[in-house]
Amino acid sequence: MSITINSKLPAVGTTIFTVIGELANRHQAINLGQGFPDFSAPRALLERVDHHIRQGHNQYAPMAGVARLREAIAAKIEQSYGRPVSADREVTVTPGATEALYCAITACVRPGDEVIVFDPAYDSYEPAIELSGGRAVHLPLLPPDFAVDWQRVKDAITPRTRMIILNSPHNPTGATLLAEDLATLAELVRDTDILLLSDEVYEHLVYDGATHQSLLRHDELAARAFVVFSFGKTYHVTGWKTGYCIAPAALTAELRKVHQYVTFVAVTPIQLALADFMQSCPQHHQQLAAFYQRKRDLFCEQMAGSRFHFSPAKGTFFQLMDYSEISDQEDLAMAEWLTREQGVAAIPVSVFYKEPPAARYVRFCFAKEDETLIRAAELLCRI
Repeated sequence: MSITINSKLPAVGTTIFTVIGELANRHQAINLGQGFPDFSAPRALLERVDHHIRQGHNQYAPMAGVARLREAIAAKIEQSYGRPVSADREVTVTPGATEALYCAITACVRPGDEVIVFDPAYDSYEPAIELSGGRAVHLPLLPPDFAVDWQRVKDAITPRTRMIILNSPHNPTGATLLAEDLATLAELVRDTDILLLSDEVYEHLVYDGATHQSLLRHDELAARAFVVFSFGKTYHVTGWKTGYCIAPAALTAELRKVHQYVTFVAVTPIQLALADFMQSCPQHHQQLAAFYQRKRDLFCEQMAGSRFHFSPAKGTFFQLMDYSEISDQEDLAMAEWLTREQGVAAIPVSVFYKEPPAARYVRFCFAKEDETLIRAAELLCRI
């Protein structure tokens, strides 16, 4: 007996991160592909998780998140962006930023709606749009600066446009939005019902003295935005899958309607540990930019003698490298070759585009120990 399955996501296969990760493991390559640190979280934070587990705090947390954590988040948002938010009505803790993104899209996008996304785009956006019956409208961010072409955005807006998804600092390019970008966006969405979804998981990883331009800094944009953040990126604990969403009360109410039936809650002892650590070590996130900029600079310095071309990333812990003087093969083949033959795993950038430009880029992650970066650069400089 055979069963016909009419897939709701027929174009979705195994993610590139899984493919390259498995290839790196098979060939024992240095994995600069997947975006996770190879160093530990702060010891004090780990000790608080152990404490709360042993204290028996292992049952369901409140659906919106542990109160102490939501209060700590609200205090951090006001300190960082000058925006008072209600811990009860505007802060929701989720099992990972991806779940927050999914819930925001699912709560608001209906069949026939259009959602503008900027390519290269993080790969979870479009499946959530499709599962909601919407259609992703892809606008390219073109090299070398990967800036938003706001005229193209204006031209793409139709009566069916329900949402615009932004990501800054941007994965995979490392580009960042400027204050002028936010002002232009505000002009475009003014007097419309268009919602905004802002993926800001790399909020603290902005370099060279620049300021992260969160939508929360802009009153007009914040009033129509879901803004999503990640504890995993901030505290080097991507495997904890804990994030949060800030949104006006009316939007938060809709997001929570979906969240309570997707996962209901995030992990209790982890939430309690994060609340403790945010209170005892508030300086941690303030030091991240300098911490990661040093790693960026180390990697770029080590790669200066290679045949790759690059400009240091403005944000995130990813560095794009142009390999066009090394090979003319497609970037997926290049990434596989680098992993298999050269011993360094990278992610091809074209997989994040609907229609990739005629460019040759791979993405390396520099959230690694210094020794890892130096060794990887040695191998890449031999090419």
